[in-house]
Amino acid sequence: MPIYAYRCGSCGFEKDHLQKLSDSPLCTCPDCGQATYSKQVTAAGFQLKGTGWYATDFKGSGKPAKTAPGAPTATTGAEPAGSTTTAPASTTVAAADTGAAKQ
Repeated sequence: MPIYAYRCGSCGFEKDHLQKLSDSPLCTCPDCGQATYSKQVTAAGFQLKGTGWYATDFKGSGKPAKTAPGAPTATTGAEPAGSTTTAPASTTVAAADTGAAKQ
């Protein structure tokens, strides 16, 4: 539900009201009782209550991910998760030679 800012033209009383979109605008000032209470043009304001995508998916999204001390990072040359690498040919040949010599 949106929050609307109201101001009285007679006494200057200001207050924010939580209203449905379908509710009609307020016109009577709760402070002085005059019919000069009007809705102000302000930035959009709303309240998110309960559980939902905003509480689960975006909670703490502005903070960088924590890494363990000594853990490889992208700047140290670590491979991204799920990537495959092949061993250099010289390592493969050396392993094959060692196995053949033991037989």
